[in-house]
Amino acid sequence: MSTKGGHPNRRKTSKAGPKIGSGGGKKGLAGKGRTLKAEDRPWHKEYQGDDKPRKTQWKQSKERAKAAAEGRSTNIGKPRPSGPARRRRDDEPELILGRNPVLEALRAKVPATALYVAFGTELDDRVAESVRLAGNRDLPIKELARRDLDRRTNNALHQGIGLQIEPYQYSEFEDLLHISKTSGTAPLLVALDGVTDPRNLGAIIRSAAAFGGHGLIIPSKRAASVTAVAWRTSAGAAARLPVAKVVNLTRTIQACQQAGFMTVALDGGGDVDVFDLPVATDPLLIVVGDEGKGVSRLVAETCDHIASIPIASEVESLNASVAASIALAEVQRQRR
Repeated sequence: MSTKGGHPNRRKTSKAGPKIGSGGGKKGLAGKGRTLKAEDRPWHKEYQGDDKPRKTQWKQSKERAKAAAEGRSTNIGKPRPSGPARRRRDDEPELILGRNPVLEALRAKVPATALYVAFGTELDDRVAESVRLAGNRDLPIKELARRDLDRRTNNALHQGIGLQIEPYQYSEFEDLLHISKTSGTAPLLVALDGVTDPRNLGAIIRSAAAFGGHGLIIPSKRAASVTAVAWRTSAGAAARLPVAKVVNLTRTIQACQQAGFMTVALDGGGDVDVFDLPVATDPLLIVVGDEGKGVSRLVAETCDHIASIPIASEVESLNASVAASIALAEVQRQRR
């Protein structure tokens, strides 16, 4: 056997290679350049560069990574939906969550499509009554795993129960005019300008139905819609009083005027007292603004009268639903 050339696995050089953990020798330990200062790092809060979009992008990326690590979803950095994609939200079913809200909705006979109950949910009096009311209405009662209910509700607090309600069916403005004119009584409509609280909306629906109103008009943008919260607050009146959504409230007021309605806006700086309203017995449209802001300037200029409710000087303003109730009650009193 020849030994020429030595052992095939012997070391060819006299120097040992880098050991594990040494960084790979001089090359591995070589510097990588200077460390950036805080003001030079686009992802740092003290970044002073002019590249603001880049800074925002780094920040959004960091927040998205944090959300993903915590198991949350996020729309950071994504464009908000607009146009038809936003309007479709009114056509999607809504889930009422929690034992008290579900029971209140069932008692108010909010239109619903199904009752969801998670396996293992404690059957207290509220859950038992909810199941009974749903059964009396022939609503499907669906049992599912708690993790599935968590997924349906995006991990919201549901207490093991949820009620899926139907999307509210809005009426056309022309239908409201027809209903009010053929009712056999003096037409009475209510319009809301900038009311964004669904509880206020529900309370005004209830008052309008109680005091002889024939319909309610709400703007399609920057205003509360008839959601589950509004349904509950209306105590079932939302099933009796038609509600119409309009694109332009000012043009709708003008259309009411052309149809023979007198229009009155409620505002603290009104030119007439609501208790001395001269047009209460005429076909009437009452416009209610949001608390604090009141009706918009253009709406106030369009209406025939601006009526105020006298209150103590210590009180700054009235809640929108309270103001609407007072005005509607006074109109009904004068009509009687």
